Amino acid sequence: MVLHFRQATRIYAKTLPFVLLRLGIGLLLGVLSVLYFGGVFYVGYRLLEGGTISGWIAVVGLVVALGAFAWFWRLLSRYVLYLVKAAHIAVIAHVVETGDVPDDQLRYGKSQVSERFTEASALFAVDQVIKAVVKQFNDAVVSFSGLFSVVPALKQLIQFVGKAIAIAASYIDEAIIAHMFVSDEENPWRSARDGVVLYGKHWKPVLGSTMLIVLGMYATAFVLLLALTPLATVLSGLSTTLEAVSWVLVGGVFLTIYTGFLKPWVKTVVITTFLVESRDTEPDSETMDRIAGRSERFQELISKADDDGPTEQPSKPDSHPVSGHGA
Repeated sequence: MVLHFRQATRIYAKTLPFVLLRLGIGLLLGVLSVLYFGGVFYVGYRLLEGGTISGWIAVVGLVVALGAFAWFWRLLSRYVLYLVKAAHIAVIAHVVETGDVPDDQLRYGKSQVSERFTEASALFAVDQVIKAVVKQFNDAVVSFSGLFSVVPALKQLIQFVGKAIAIAASYIDEAIIAHMFVSDEENPWRSARDGVVLYGKHWKPVLGSTMLIVLGMYATAFVLLLALTPLATVLSGLSTTLEAVSWVLVGGVFLTIYTGFLKPWVKTVVITTFLVESRDTEPDSETMDRIAGRSERFQELISKADDDGPTEQPSKPDSHPVSGHGA
């Protein structure tokens, strides 16, 4: 596990251009969001103050503005931010498997996404099914409900662990997407199916290490927030305005470091762990049946994988792989 952390940290440093790109996009969107809502509230306040509109009309206008922003954000997240994230995953997977960093990371990542998926919605659809399958599988293999009646005092602790597992699972789908970029299988649904099967074979080390670094990330984030708090405390003694500005500044710095640097590092570790752990294994029918018995959505994934043509099913575990795991 320590070796995975070290390898992932080196890969994280090598793919820093993508990390900085995503950070820059996030900061730009944050600034635009502040300007948008600042403009909306300013216009609404001026119209209300001048008696041009009533309170009800102002509320309706605010709802419309929020709806427009939500629609735009959803569109942007699905067709721009998601593609940038997928391109970063493609570069990480390439470095893990080959040890080489593409000369032009941004162009390489973009080309990999466009080659594997005809459109952004296709990648998004595959990922949504993967998320559902991983969640159902994890809920089935890691269940603590039976312990509630035995040790009631541990209920809150067990619920906390369950939430940690759910958070960790949000990174695992990215590791399966990474498998799709290094797989020889051209059909994305089949490649996703095989990636899920590989996760089913190696879920213990992958989920365990993911939970460990997620908890570590939250501990680091808490320490970081405590370290930034004195800045706001010092400025709060000067004036009320500076106090509000100082807390906004602290929140902005915290979110920048947390989402811009910590979360991409966790993603890199999870992808590295999964690809290294599954490198010398192949999907097999026994694990596929085991996952199918624990996840209804996996049946949907199998069905979609078989839509574009027959896929040979293995008769014995590991002896006849479902499909190859790429270099």
